[in-house]
Amino acid sequence: MKYCQLRIPRRLQGYLMVLLSATFWGVSGTAAQKLFVVGHVHPGWLVSIRMLGSGALLLLGSVMRQASTSLRLLKRAAWGPLLAFAIVGLLGVQYTYFEAIHTGNAAMATLLQYMGPSFIAVYGALTTRRWPSPVGFGALLLALGGTLLLVTGGHLAHLAVPATAIVWGLLSALFLAFYTIYPVPLIRQWGSLPVVGWGMVIGGLVAAGLTRFPDGGPSRWTPSILGLVLFVVLIGTLLAFFLYLASLTRLSPTEASIAGSAEPISAVLAATLWLHVRFTSMQMVGGMAIVAAVVVVAWLRPFEQRSSASAGASGRGG
Repeated sequence: MKYCQLRIPRRLQGYLMVLLSATFWGVSGTAAQKLFVVGHVHPGWLVSIRMLGSGALLLLGSVMRQASTSLRLLKRAAWGPLLAFAIVGLLGVQYTYFEAIHTGNAAMATLLQYMGPSFIAVYGALTTRRWPSPVGFGALLLALGGTLLLVTGGHLAHLAVPATAIVWGLLSALFLAFYTIYPVPLIRQWGSLPVVGWGMVIGGLVAAGLTRFPDGGPSRWTPSILGLVLFVVLIGTLLAFFLYLASLTRLSPTEASIAGSAEPISAVLAATLWLHVRFTSMQMVGGMAIVAAVVVVAWLRPFEQRSSASAGASGRGG
């Protein structure tokens, strides 16, 4: 008796992987908001747990795959670039993202963080002295206009969200741009797993020291609180990262970046359905404008490399 085997084309596998990873990233931000509201968790505590837990597991996977490379990285790599990536890049984007959620909400924080690709496009134009094409320039204006609608709701005289949440969200976008660009030479030389693994562990240790870990944890541990913490660390960080990396063997970085735009959409849906966060019609238009701008920028970006896409997956806030 012959059994019919369902074979999924590799490109479709890649799209499914990146869509799943983007969904996990987006929903993990909503899970973090739930922890802040219900568990009274401090953002610094969650950053420490997320970075140390996922970083240790990434390092374990790296050692199992390429032990010599993982250990040689500490001995031979320049400590300056690795520390800068860990503290300024990974820790910077994680902490500012969680503070944006803590002072605002997960959907708003994710959408504001998605200004990062626009900052990368501006950086690329300045460093290469090649100004964006009319379409690229229009995408940047679209992102700026979308952000304005998102934070004002179309009423320019007042803000629809706390000013602190806007500041944290835009800082998160800047840090996202930094840690996507900065570690490319390190990742090209040593691979994404050891660089990101050590970066997460180092950043997590610094976060733990600055936030007086383990202070700031849940006011009371319950099965639901434990489940949310495990989801943020294991599903929303570790599994999402591996799915995104696996998708890059089946898709181009540009295709993966465009499909990854599902992250803010999943964050908005999760915040609306789970936490009952409400958005005005103008805020929704602003959010869609930001996502559309990201898609255009990713499509037009000629200097995007596979290694930079791996960096972008490593410490995504959501």
